[in-house]
Parts: sequence; C-alpha cells; structure tokens
Amino acid sequence: MKMELELIRSYHTNGVNGILNQIDNGKPQFICNTIELPWKGNFRRISCIPEGRYALTKRYSLRFGWHLLVNNVANRSYILIHAFNDALKESKGCIAPVSQLTGEGKGTFSRAALKKLLALTDQELRKRNEVYITIKSV
Repeated sequence: MKMELELIRSYHTNGVNGILNQIDNGKPQFICNTIELPWKGNFRRISCIPEGRYALTKRYSLRFGWHLLVNNVANRSYILIHAFNDALKESKGCIAPVSQLTGEGKGTFSRAALKKLLALTDQELRKRNEVYITIKSV
C-alpha cells in the first residue's frame, strides 16, 4: 500500500501558495494549504523545488521537532515539510503546511496544519507503507 498526496501550486512574485490533498480512491481530500518560496530556478535556499513526485519520510530534529523529509529532489538536499508562517522570512526552500493563507507565501497556524498532516502520514508510515507527494501547478 502507499499513500498519495497532491500539492497543487499557484505561483506568485513573493511566494507560492498551495492546496495539499490526500488522494483517496482517485478523489482529492483536502488536508491543508501550503506556502513556499517563489520559483527561482531550483536554486538552493532561495527557490521552491521543481514540480514532480517525491517520496516522503518522517524525520526528527532538535530545531523543527517531527516533520517530513522530501526525498530525491534534484540538486537539493534536506527539503523539509515543517512549520513556518512566512516563506520569505523563514524558509530556505522548504514547504510549510498552513491552516489559512494570508498572502503570497504567507499563512497562519502552521503548527496545527503540520500536526494534522503528520497524524495522517504517521498512520501509513507506521504500517511501513510508502508516502508520496506529487507537486504540480493549477
């Protein structure tokens, strides 16, 4: 078994906003919104990552606590899905789940949205199921 997530992005000058869904029997089920840095050619620390399909794994660090790692991103490493509310001020290329969008690359209640996402993915990862995210644009 595997879990499929889908991130549908809209690109803006000051950041990327997204809708994160779980695909259940071919139908999208809304999880939360997301924010990221704007697209700047996949350059480290200043750009969101390229669209594509990536495997996710759970990871822990002292800085971010429990979060997800986006694996095998071309020319990038340690792309995380972790909590933050302002991509330009707080991100180095990662993805943040947010409860509500408030502007380009900005949102609120990121920790609550991350908790919801981790609860869903953790169920699958504990069963040793794979979790994938497909990132695409509107």
